[in-house]
Parts: sequence; C-alpha cells; structure tokens
Amino acid sequence: MTEKRKPVSSSDDVTPTDHPQTAILREHLRRRYGDTAPDHGVATNPTLELLLRHRTARHYLPATVTEAELALILAAGQSASTSANFQFTSVVVVDDADLRARLSELAGGQQLILDASVFLVWVADWSRNIDIAVRHGHSIEATEYLDSTVSSIVDVTLSAQNAAIAAESLGYGITFVGALRNNVDEVIAALKLPEWTFPVYGMAIGLPDPADPADIKPRYSQDVVVHRNTYTAPSDDAVAEYLTRINTYYREQELPEDWVTNRLAGRISTKASLHGRQGIRNTFNRQGFQMK
Repeated sequence: MTEKRKPVSSSDDVTPTDHPQTAILREHLRRRYGDTAPDHGVATNPTLELLLRHRTARHYLPATVTEAELALILAAGQSASTSANFQFTSVVVVDDADLRARLSELAGGQQLILDASVFLVWVADWSRNIDIAVRHGHSIEATEYLDSTVSSIVDVTLSAQNAAIAAESLGYGITFVGALRNNVDEVIAALKLPEWTFPVYGMAIGLPDPADPADIKPRYSQDVVVHRNTYTAPSDDAVAEYLTRINTYYREQELPEDWVTNRLAGRISTKASLHGRQGIRNTFNRQGFQMK
C-alpha cells in the first residue's frame, strides 16, 4: 500500500504564536497601538512587516533611485484598483532642479523636495477619458457631478499608496506632500497641467537617513476605528488613551506634545489654518470639475 505523503509545512510545523519572526510583528503592533495592540495570532510575513513598520521619511541620504526601480514603483502604482478601469492617475516626475525649487517654495520651503532622489506629483486626471469620449461623439454630462471628482481622487490615492509600498519594499522611504495644495494654481501653472486635471499631492522618495529620529507613529486603537455592522461612537477612555500615546510620541521626538492644540486645532480652528487651500473648490471649477 502506498504511504500517504505528509503535508509540507512552510514553517516546519511551528505554530503561528511561537514562530521566530512573530516577535517582530508583535513589536510593530505594539509601537503602533501601545497596550491596545490586537492579538494577531498568525505568523508574520514580509508584506505585513513592511506595512506595519511604515513611517514618514523626511531626511534622505545621497542615494539614487534608479530608472529601473522607478519604473517598477510606478508599475505598482498603475496596478492598483481603479474605478471601471478608468485609470484616472497621471504622475509628473519632477527631475528639473529649478522646477523642484519652485515646488519646494510653493509647498512652504520643504527641503525634502530638494533632497529626495525622486519627487513625484500625483494628478487626478479626467482629461484622457473625456478626450476619448468626445472624439467618439459621446456626451460627458455625468462628469459635471461630484462623484466623478471623488472617483478620480480615490483612484489617484490608491495608485499613490501602491507606489509608496513598492518604494518601501525596495528599501526607500517616502513622504506625501499635501502642501502643494497651499498654492495649487501656481503648481498647475508650473507643471503645465491641462483642463480636467488636479494635482492632489506630491511624493518624495529616497534612501532614509538612519539618523532621522522619526519612528512608527501611534494610531487610534481598533476599538475607535473598527465598527461591526453599525457605527459606534468611540468611548472617552479610548480617545484619552490615544491622546496619551500620541503626546508621548511627540515628546520623545522632541516636538510640541499637545496633539489636540498643536496638530488637530492647528489644522481646523480657522480658515487661515488652511494656508490657502480654502480656495480649492474654485480651482477645481476652473479646471473643469463642476462638482454639482
């Protein structure tokens, strides 16, 4: 009688909880969630480790992202989910030194735009699809409504995040630069963007400087953000627990530690806190996005 083969185990029958790499995953979760870290109960893998250890990299070493690596990073971006396969994303690779200097100025003088090996501007782009539809004699009435704008921004965000993960998988660090929207009309002019496009944010990519003290930044516990079937408001205790952790993080980073005053209120308390972004709706309209 033929003996049945024993199933092959990729972990040599080590249970998930005592897998030698599980400690790494547990540490990433602890730094992200503190004492509220979920019990994962699974063996780690490189993808999970990469996602959970993400941090913003604002300081870079003088290393070059190769053209081959950049092509793969952008291919990963193009491989993201896209609504109806409309592929609303365009990416401007900014490698002209003077243009980078101009974008840095428009984004509040951010040095990382100058220092990064690669600087990308991610653009929500309806222009291609509208051109195709018009050339084939079709109406574009539906593009006048808000959902069309939302769909394009969701698309470009999924694509940009895919590219960010790809860059990190190659050993690079990234920073999203939303401050380009502070002077968005000037950014549109500098990049010569056509009608039916909008620059959503920039992305710096480079080899992180190990001297940069930035660490895994705390997030709300899953009790705050995860809901079962219907929405449940977070408890005061859960919010207070997060504020304690995030304030500790900023103190350890030698930054102002009152997150509510220095971060949250600083972004939402007055129109002036938008730093010019309060006019973005008008820019969308001028670019062709009517948002009815």
